[in-house]
Amino acid sequence: MIPSRFPRTVAAPHSLLVTTLLLLLCLTSVASAASDKKSKPLEPCTVRSPSSNAFFDLNQIAKRPATDKDLEKHKDDAEPYEAKSWHARGYDYNANFTLNFCAPVVEGLRDVEGVDERLWTNVTGYYEKGGRTYSIGTLNTEPVFRGRKLVLNYTEGSPCPGSSPSFLDRSHDGVRRKSSILSLHCEKDPLAPKAHISFVGSMDECTYFFEVRTLAACAGVESANESLSPGGVFGVIALIAVLVYIVGGCVYQRHVLNQRGWRQLPNYALWAGIGSALKDCLIILTSSCSRFFPSRRSYSRVAVNGYGRGRNGQSDAENRLIDQLDEEWDD
Repeated sequence: MIPSRFPRTVAAPHSLLVTTLLLLLCLTSVASAASDKKSKPLEPCTVRSPSSNAFFDLNQIAKRPATDKDLEKHKDDAEPYEAKSWHARGYDYNANFTLNFCAPVVEGLRDVEGVDERLWTNVTGYYEKGGRTYSIGTLNTEPVFRGRKLVLNYTEGSPCPGSSPSFLDRSHDGVRRKSSILSLHCEKDPLAPKAHISFVGSMDECTYFFEVRTLAACAGVESANESLSPGGVFGVIALIAVLVYIVGGCVYQRHVLNQRGWRQLPNYALWAGIGSALKDCLIILTSSCSRFFPSRRSYSRVAVNGYGRGRNGQSDAENRLIDQLDEEWDD
């Protein structure tokens, strides 16, 4: 009976393959979990749909105060350049509205009805009527989803006129204040403006409804929250592949081929051959370079059988030594 080459405890090759695959999945899960922990929080005025996980960024339609770059770009215009917020016509409300997204209105406001002076620079929507300025909401950078509708709310505006405040509608100071609701809809027409705001209506001059059609309300790509660059992702994949190669190879060499020591490494013969080749190259390189250095030994002091006195003696001794070396080489 021929004895078995391997012990009975040897694992089958397919079992080792399964073990290696499980190790790869575990390492991938760990890398993914580490990446999730390092992911950045959402930027202001961005939101992710809870139903489709689509990403939306309203910062692209925010109006900002004029910069030196803007002034330089419009320096040849007939009229001086002036940054303006978004406008919506009020029609039967007898007033037009000025609004902004993700930032206060760029127009400098003064004497806003019922709003503390320190909050004038935080107004995000207003209208003027009867020579007075009324706020319809202050800055809010947290859009929300109500079902599949993307909505942005502005609150804490000017006090509502002549209505008794209810408990639910009161603000922090106990006064019922104006607020706005903006419903944002996707507009994919490339010729349409970046944002078009339509006034829908008002409830007792206290809550204002607007519809906004803009490309910013269309699902986009969340590039700002990438925790790893493409190079980093490639590096993680390469590291996992190397670990699987080493660990899986060592398991196979140890349990299937019954190797021990350094021979457990996968492709040990290949790596050992590369090491020997590098060693030989180093020896050849050092031997080639040694001839450029002065020799410490010479035949000038060699004397054989009493010869070597004077120049003729040295020459004879050298010749005898060379002949002797030649004979030994021939033997």
